[in-house]
Amino acid sequence: MDCGIFTSKTILLFLSLVFWAAGAVLAYIGAYVIRSYNNFDSFIQDKYALVPAAIIIGISIVMFLFGLIGCCSTLRESKFGLSFFFLIIMAIFAAEVAALVFSFIYQGKISGDLERSMNESFAKYDGQGTETKGVDYLQSQLQCCGVKNYTSWSNTTWFTSHNNTVPLSCCKNNTTQCTGRMDQPDLLNVQGCEVKLGSLIEGVWRYAMLVILGFAIIKFFGMLSVCVINCQTGSRRSGYQPFYA
Repeated sequence: MDCGIFTSKTILLFLSLVFWAAGAVLAYIGAYVIRSYNNFDSFIQDKYALVPAAIIIGISIVMFLFGLIGCCSTLRESKFGLSFFFLIIMAIFAAEVAALVFSFIYQGKISGDLERSMNESFAKYDGQGTETKGVDYLQSQLQCCGVKNYTSWSNTTWFTSHNNTVPLSCCKNNTTQCTGRMDQPDLLNVQGCEVKLGSLIEGVWRYAMLVILGFAIIKFFGMLSVCVINCQTGSRRSGYQPFYA
């Protein structure tokens, strides 16, 4: 068997296996991104931020099917099957590039949108509403307090109506004497939540973008391999050639 054919087939068979593995990984990445946003949806009002995650999950669903198509087409050297597999790879490659571009563009909007939505949620904090649960969850999970820092609470209705104290979710986890008073900063998480949440979201995006980029590179070599097999088999023979010749 021609070395180029053998190498191209090996790449495509490996790519078919990668499709199945990638489908599982991308499904996890998409679900992780959505879960991260759902945990803090009170502060992220732009639902378009979930578009890249939806694209990723959509890609993962079809990948399991296409992996089977690629494997069978490669072993049988079906010109029709390989051509269809090429179109599949190209479409997924384009979708992954779109997700990368969209993620890169949205990263620049995170800071401004986050500050505005967080200020609104913190201002509505009343100790029992939906915004209250979101704020408390945010502050306890990220161990932060206020938007910029713990003194940001001094500009809220909650602070003035509760004896100039901050919510107990600002207290450090290992303290029991914390009452939320600002003159006890050693008992409070003094760092602001905006920076911590922004860093968390950006970290998720960087992780997702690196994974998608790696898979996009694999798809590119897969497309080249299909071209090599179709061109060489078309010029040298017609019909089936076993994988091991």
